[in-house]
Amino acid sequence: MLDITKDIQSLTTFRRRSGEFLKQLKKSKRPIVLTVKGNAAAIVQDAEAYQRLLDVAAQADAEEGIRQGVEDVREGRVRPARELFDSLADHLQLALHGRDGFGIPRGTPPRPYPA
Repeated sequence: MLDITKDIQSLTTFRRRSGEFLKQLKKSKRPIVLTVKGNAAAIVQDAEAYQRLLDVAAQADAEEGIRQGVEDVREGRVRPARELFDSLADHLQLALHGRDGFGIPRGTPPRPYPA
């Protein structure tokens, strides 16, 4: 929880007493809001707390990706992987010993992606 008596400071005060504030950040794990002319201008927090924030954000991104994938399956916005690979191979015209990059004989017409 933010403590407005300690966690909101002017940039000038932070500059003058930066060592003290760094100790406070390490001890409290709470960010400090820095103000310029009374308006919030920046947030300062210790590296460990920032890393935790990044980890939480990355996990939330992964969970959102999974949620979207499940929704795509429910809504029928999927197609078999073999179709995708066939289409990509034909589109990219990969050649390897007379075959595309996936080992499929050349000349197989591309399959359109369902809308």
